Amino acid sequence: MGEAKQGQAFIQHEFDEAIAVQQAIVEAERILAESHPLKEAQDTIGRFVKDDEQCLRQLQQLGEKFGATGKAEEVAGAMQQLSETTSQSAEDAPSEAYEAHAVLLTMLRKQQDSSGAMLKIAQQMDEQEIKDAAVQMQKQTKSEADELAALLSQFAVQIATADGDLASRN
Repeated sequence: MGEAKQGQAFIQHEFDEAIAVQQAIVEAERILAESHPLKEAQDTIGRFVKDDEQCLRQLQQLGEKFGATGKAEEVAGAMQQLSETTSQSAEDAPSEAYEAHAVLLTMLRKQQDSSGAMLKIAQQMDEQEIKDAAVQMQKQTKSEADELAALLSQFAVQIATADGDLASRN
């Protein structure tokens, strides 16, 4: 178990965790944008990469003033490991790609939670730059999660019914 944190240490922890999870999101997106068997998901995930890379850079820049570097503690470390494992096996079978897709969706939802906490902290500290970044991150992660959730459902149906040619990628 990690040690109890409060004040500045907690803010650093929140930024470290958000940075670590965002890094895992970007890495998973890069892999799935190439390997996802559902062409529509591949295209959608590929479209997300640039915005999520920008979000990562912004988190790193904002977290810097609190000493955050992206250190992955328990939750973020577990998410990173799970994402790495599932993303690397995404090409093995559609069901493996489904798992990687679901993990990516889970990480985006985790970022929605993180951005909400960051927003509240920034409001309390009267940190306008962090408030603005947190609002943007909330909107972006919600939009991406909603799109991926719809595609995940579609993908599940195709896997379950063997509907469509999942092997065709172009």
